[in-house]
Amino acid sequence: MNDQPFLSEPVEPERHELREEPGYVFQLDRRSFLQFAGAGLLISVLAPEASAQRGAAGTGTLESRLHLGEDGFITVLAGKVEEGQGPRTEIAMAAAEELRVPVERIRVLLADTDLVPNDGITAGSRTTPATIPAVRKAAAAARELLIQTAARRWNAAPEMLELRAGVVTRKGASGALSYAGLAGSEELAKAFQSAPAPEGKLTPLKDWQTLGRPRLRIDAREFVTGSHVFPSDIQRPGMLYGCVLRPPALGATLEYVDLVKIQSLPGVAGVHDGYFVGCAAPTSWAARQAIKTLAGTAQWKTTDQPSSTGLFEYLKQHPVSGGQPRVQIKGSVEEGLKSASRRLKAAYQAAYIQHAPMEPRAAVAEWRDGQLSVWTGTSNPFAVRDQLAKVFQLPPHSVRVIVPDMGGGFGGKHTAEAAFEAARLAREAGKPVSVRWTRAEEFMWAYSRPAGLIEIEAGLDDKDQLLVWDFANYNSGAAAIVSPYRSPHARTRYVECDSPLRQGSYRALASTANNFARECFMDELAAAAGAEPLEFRLAHIDNTRLRDVLVAATDRFGWRERRGKKKPGTGAGLACGTEKGSYVAACVEVSVDPATGAPRLLEICQAYECGAILNPAGLKQQVEGAIIQGLGAALREELQFENGKLLNGSFARYRVPRFKDVPKITLEFLDRKDLEPVGAGETPIIAVAPAMANAMFAAAGERVRSMPLRAKGTKS
Repeated sequence: MNDQPFLSEPVEPERHELREEPGYVFQLDRRSFLQFAGAGLLISVLAPEASAQRGAAGTGTLESRLHLGEDGFITVLAGKVEEGQGPRTEIAMAAAEELRVPVERIRVLLADTDLVPNDGITAGSRTTPATIPAVRKAAAAARELLIQTAARRWNAAPEMLELRAGVVTRKGASGALSYAGLAGSEELAKAFQSAPAPEGKLTPLKDWQTLGRPRLRIDAREFVTGSHVFPSDIQRPGMLYGCVLRPPALGATLEYVDLVKIQSLPGVAGVHDGYFVGCAAPTSWAARQAIKTLAGTAQWKTTDQPSSTGLFEYLKQHPVSGGQPRVQIKGSVEEGLKSASRRLKAAYQAAYIQHAPMEPRAAVAEWRDGQLSVWTGTSNPFAVRDQLAKVFQLPPHSVRVIVPDMGGGFGGKHTAEAAFEAARLAREAGKPVSVRWTRAEEFMWAYSRPAGLIEIEAGLDDKDQLLVWDFANYNSGAAAIVSPYRSPHARTRYVECDSPLRQGSYRALASTANNFARECFMDELAAAAGAEPLEFRLAHIDNTRLRDVLVAATDRFGWRERRGKKKPGTGAGLACGTEKGSYVAACVEVSVDPATGAPRLLEICQAYECGAILNPAGLKQQVEGAIIQGLGAALREELQFENGKLLNGSFARYRVPRFKDVPKITLEFLDRKDLEPVGAGETPIIAVAPAMANAMFAAAGERVRSMPLRAKGTKS
């Protein structure tokens, strides 16, 4: 029986990736309505493709993906967003590989909805398996067209031509044609504009000259020197600064506010539109002072809100009304439990945590001649464009969203609240407006990683083999929820709950909680069976790729030797897992503070496999970053709230990892040239916390079943 199977690799965003539109409903004044209704009439008589993009003509053609410059440079166009994970470099490498040119000859234009193709949201580790192949195919097709154009110009057979470093030559003959020289060809231009693009033969993995080799970020100098322009750095002529009146607590709704109080303030424009109240002023300080004045007049209706102290009981008692649990069943859990020789049950908890990017939400909006342009930090530029068009009753081609490389997202910027706020204020003020959220606003009003309660029951047979597995997740999600361990009887459930906090996507999302619970419980089962944790896992793994990373990590760490030579006050632990088509295993050494019960990660050895490696240097940065981010959730990160108010909404109270928290890190990469590459942005995070929790048991003899990790009866 299989009531509702889970997808192992969902292409579409999950529920927590906030596919719903932001709750902005702005009213239009009469003049704006007539202007926008007139523009809207135009779209009704245009073919759908004509309104899709103003500047990126010919979707599906080479022109929509590649531009050959007469200056010898090649521009690659992609709809993905650079938020620190390295797609700009990886895309440049992919194009350079297929076009046979140095990476330095490639420019990459990202995330401008007027100019680039829609490659979808930057999420789910999809850039490597989806966008990179599209870029490679386009570059390979362009390479074939260039060879064919040169062959016709020379009246030579294409197979008699060679291509190296952006120059076409003839075998055994003199003469050369550069890409720059061919770029002005009218025949080539028509070929680039035609659809579909011709097929080009991709370079086999064994012949890679650019891909597969370490490459530092192509734009590293801009970040090191401070010359890069982030979304919060955008400046426009005559720009004002905006600020928004926020509720005093979660669930509070505005009943009254008096805008008269700010009408005499010099240069200040204010707007009250539904529940939205904001001000724009010549300086950010003046805008915030105006909001402070309005806050003194505001009247709010508040409602009772849950607190973090009773969170997990609340989640279990408040499933979403009318929602049905997602269930996957194999065999019979009931019969399996009845016949089990030994049964074990445990519950695990994962707290809400914030993304805490270095750059909070920011946007600049500008209206000109009925067109709206927005510069903002979001992982989802085309969806934001469409949402802005809907909210402001514009055709999509009248909205342009541009995403400069932003200061971190980690799944936390799929929406674009600041963009809507800036656009509404800019329309009111008649000037460009910049809205930059403060750190306090980011903590309080940005969505968080979902909290989760996970309950597991399992049974062993008379040979101490896993017989039955029953796993239920409340609220945090279904990512990586299905166990990779062999069991004749299994039931996996996900129950959507009424969340007290706004929640959404996060790096690896629910797989952090699901893998934490599963890997901790596997250690508990191993102990119940009287088995060694590594051997117990290996006895139940059929997936050879998961087995390979587990063996690689434990061999590199020296697992068997180090477990037999335990240091006083320390312990070793391991964990493994799979998500998004890649595989990870980690071994750690941890010490536990006897006074507080807090762990300290002394060393981590992590093995990782994501198919063929495109950029070893970029992969190393991704995996190290994931380990450190996972360390934050394991050590301290936890949103605390009461009566609708956040209790620790600052970096002084919500403590992300510090330099002193970073352990010795050893990485082992399994480069599978026989497999297609997959993304590496998420999976490396999921083994950190469970490996640490298992090591804490080895160090202190006490099971830890919640994140952040603390031994029972100790201070946080």
